[in-house]
Amino acid sequence: MDLIINFTPTGMIPTKEMTPHVPISPEEIIEDVRRAVDIGITMVHLHARDAATGKSTYKAEVYGEIIAGIRSFCEELIICVSLSGRCINEFEKRAEPLQLDGDLKPDMGSLTLSSLNFNHVASMNSPEMIQKLANEMKSRGILTELEAFDAGMINYAKYLEKKGFLEPPHYFNLLLGNIACAQADLLHAGIMIHDLPNNSFWSLAGIGDYQWMMNSIAVVSGGGVRVGLEDNIWLDTARTRLATNSDLLLRIHRLAEATGRKVMSPARLRELLNLQPGHSKYGRSF
Repeated sequence: MDLIINFTPTGMIPTKEMTPHVPISPEEIIEDVRRAVDIGITMVHLHARDAATGKSTYKAEVYGEIIAGIRSFCEELIICVSLSGRCINEFEKRAEPLQLDGDLKPDMGSLTLSSLNFNHVASMNSPEMIQKLANEMKSRGILTELEAFDAGMINYAKYLEKKGFLEPPHYFNLLLGNIACAQADLLHAGIMIHDLPNNSFWSLAGIGDYQWMMNSIAVVSGGGVRVGLEDNIWLDTARTRLATNSDLLLRIHRLAEATGRKVMSPARLRELLNLQPGHSKYGRSF
């Protein structure tokens, strides 16, 4: 199968003080996505930031500005909006980006499948919150981007499918290397991939220094990659050179070329995930 590249340009953590290369404003994010499209990506996972503070925001108007800018030059790129519980935990706020419609409608929304601890903060995702967000996406015709940090979260996805909150086909981000979750090694990755429900597509992500390792494993084993400054700001594990998003993407392309894998087009993944074709038709096909 061709290589899914899920581009994560911004995230919630990197600041301009940490790296000048992280895109913060809508204009910066749009321009980084433009460069990424020129290099070759399949989908983009967006976080929005407040213009005044640089901190994460859930505001639909900010997401709408970013989505409009991206679709002005690539109408079929698959766009996922973050619904993270790391900074906020009110349903109405987390679900606000899902209310965008028409040409601003996201194709996908992220759904972290349990609560978890990061180094200094918790991401709170109660069963009630997960189910409400899943229902909201289902009712709005938006596909869930399922985020699993350990095998238990995959088991919970199967439970949600059994109860009717999720329907295949599924797309999973498998995130390894977080201090309190599955570690970035072959055993943990293999268990999580083995446990995925039927009709699932997946990408591997590595947190921090583990990004290149997990991306490499994914490329050579037939999976997809999640890559970008959201997960890692360094080009090397010795942390001597700050990366740009283009640096990280070009490295994936070199590995894909060396292993004979072509990058999957957004149009092809839309077909596989039963998404509408883009060009003013976005979200799930019913």
